[in-house]
Amino acid sequence: MIPVEIGEPSLRRQTLDLDLNKESLSVGLDLINELRDKCRIREEACKIRAARQYNSKVKPRLFLKGDLVWRMRSDARKEGGKFSSNWEGPFRIADTTAGGAYYLEHLSGERHTENVECHASQILLQLN
Repeated sequence: MIPVEIGEPSLRRQTLDLDLNKESLSVGLDLINELRDKCRIREEACKIRAARQYNSKVKPRLFLKGDLVWRMRSDARKEGGKFSSNWEGPFRIADTTAGGAYYLEHLSGERHTENVECHASQILLQLN
C-alpha cells in the first residue's frame, strides 16, 4: 500500500506556480513600508487620544514666587509603612522656570535640591 502523500500530490502542489509565488512575495515586501507607515500613524493617533484623555483630568495650577506649598514625598510609604506622611513642607517657591517647574526653598531660606514640576500630583496646595 502506497501512502497518499507519495502517490497523489495535493491540490496545492498541483496549482503552485513558483514565478507567481515569487512575484507575490516581492509585492508584499514592497508594500511593507506602507503598512509600517499606517501602523505608525495609528500608534500616534492612539497616543494623542490617551494624552488628551489624561490631560482633561489634570488641573493646571499656577504658583507665583513667594507662595507657600506642600511637596509630595518621593519616598512616601517606603519608611514607616502606610502611616508615614505623603507630603512634606511647607516650602516657599523661590523661582519659576519656563517649562512649568519650580525651585523650592525651605522657610529658613535654604534652597531645596530638586525641581518640582507643577502638577496636581506633586504640589498639594497653596498655603497663603
